[in-house]
Amino acid sequence: MSLIREIRPDVYWVGAIDWDRRLFDGLIPLPDGTSYNAYVVKGSEKTVLLDAVDPPMKDVLLENLEALGLEKIDYVISHHAEQDHSGALGDVLNRYPEASILASAKGKELIAEFNLVPEGRISAVADGQELTLGSRTLLFINAPWVHWPDTFFTYLKEERIIFTCDFLGSHLAGSDLFVEDEAAIYEPAKRYYAEIMMPFRSSIKRHLERLKDLPIAIVAPSHGPLHKNPRFILDAYRDWSSDEVKNQVVIPFTSMHGSTRRMVDYFTEALISRGVGVKRFDLTGSDPGKLAMALVDAATLVVGSSTVLTGPHPNVVFAAVLANALRPKTRVASIIGSYGWGSKMVQDIQALIPNLKVELLEPVIARGYPSEEDLKALDRLADQISARHREMKILGS
Repeated sequence: MSLIREIRPDVYWVGAIDWDRRLFDGLIPLPDGTSYNAYVVKGSEKTVLLDAVDPPMKDVLLENLEALGLEKIDYVISHHAEQDHSGALGDVLNRYPEASILASAKGKELIAEFNLVPEGRISAVADGQELTLGSRTLLFINAPWVHWPDTFFTYLKEERIIFTCDFLGSHLAGSDLFVEDEAAIYEPAKRYYAEIMMPFRSSIKRHLERLKDLPIAIVAPSHGPLHKNPRFILDAYRDWSSDEVKNQVVIPFTSMHGSTRRMVDYFTEALISRGVGVKRFDLTGSDPGKLAMALVDAATLVVGSSTVLTGPHPNVVFAAVLANALRPKTRVASIIGSYGWGSKMVQDIQALIPNLKVELLEPVIARGYPSEEDLKALDRLADQISARHREMKILGS
């Protein structure tokens, strides 16, 4: 069974929908599945395939190409060497042995090192280079670090379609080729940005600037539906990657015997009473993707932890490592929590977040169940945070 969808005359989606996948990279939850988008562009003289899906979906891609009646593919463009984009390259070359692989210089190196195809079958394309298919022209645009060093975009000039690889994508399995409900796609797109793109904000801003004056009718990413209203997703990325933060405090926490939870409950109410928004996550059951999304915009991060032996709870270690890896634009941070007979929890958590460019406010750590003095210290911390938010002009006076 094949599934081919026409985007424009002689421009087709030929990828695969992974309805049931629930985890990506052994780390990222996929509540809505995903897709591995691949595209065919036919010119009057040449035909090109853009990307080659995840290895388990290779037969789906080959069946789609067969159903399209392609006897020859001249070029296979590999925008990115990661296996969910290039995993079926070898199978495509076996079926279409005359095809040449086109990749960035770094992509050529990685594809060969990953043993996907021999290096001699790959040609490197340069930034600004054009490829004519006869009646159609492709323009290659280098886009390193969204999210790998080898990434580039391909722009189909006549149709004003930009194929953006991971950039501007979303993990979403669905029956719609194009985004039909922008409100519904906003969260999957933001989740995708948070989990994959957020560490590369400076690169994202640079690439958005390069695309600013390019006439774009359709954004065709490697995951999720296509955008026929490019401004929606481009404006969302401008917002998410900007330096602007929102009046929100993110509180990931774990409590073992109720002490830290009591502190988090009190602190949450203290912040809300001061007009500060709160997003809290009990790490014993929270979706890390939701935590990542909350970090996109939040001005402040406060980590809550019980002490295990002398260090932070392992769930909190994961959250801290995740935040450090994602490098959100958060400006203020602190730590609250409890311990029994001894603790280096604060020092350990601080050591886990060197990438966060934040002002660290005085932690509030209780011995055992929080006392009235501990609760007063939480009030003082809430006062400090609300004051910082007012200084940022994100909280009214």
